[in-house]
Amino acid sequence: MAYDARVTEVRWLTQDELQVWQLYILCQYDLERVISADLSGSGLSHADYAVLVALSAGGDEGARVGRLRDWIGWEGSRLAHQLRRMEQRGLVTRSRAADDGRGTVVTITDEGRARIEAAAPGHVRTVRANFIDLMSPEEREVMARVLQRVNRFVAPDRPPLADLS
Repeated sequence: MAYDARVTEVRWLTQDELQVWQLYILCQYDLERVISADLSGSGLSHADYAVLVALSAGGDEGARVGRLRDWIGWEGSRLAHQLRRMEQRGLVTRSRAADDGRGTVVTITDEGRARIEAAAPGHVRTVRANFIDLMSPEEREVMARVLQRVNRFVAPDRPPLADLS
């Protein structure tokens, strides 16, 4: 839903709503900080990790840039810049799609695969300790439903997560 300057009625957040929103924002920033600190020892940024996870899940044939963008949820320009930096560091390669020559296929290199395999155990421990294990199974189910609803609303054109693998 785009911002509409013509809307004059404002439904201000209640105290409870404001608290939930502020907690979400703080949680997002704090998790990003903790995860980035964890990954720094592997020489990967959180952005590197996101790209490499998506590529390593896709197999050896690589992934088209559009599919990678859908999986990660980034704007095209951000992904293009990230891929350029990763290609310069030898983590990925980019090539024209063999089937139509129009699209670009991104493939993880041996170096990229080695880095993600080295970083993954620590990353999973960090995600578990700072997020997953802090919720009961029932809370995770509720969280998943809420996040799916928000994602469908703010990014209705993005395929469901299950369709991206």
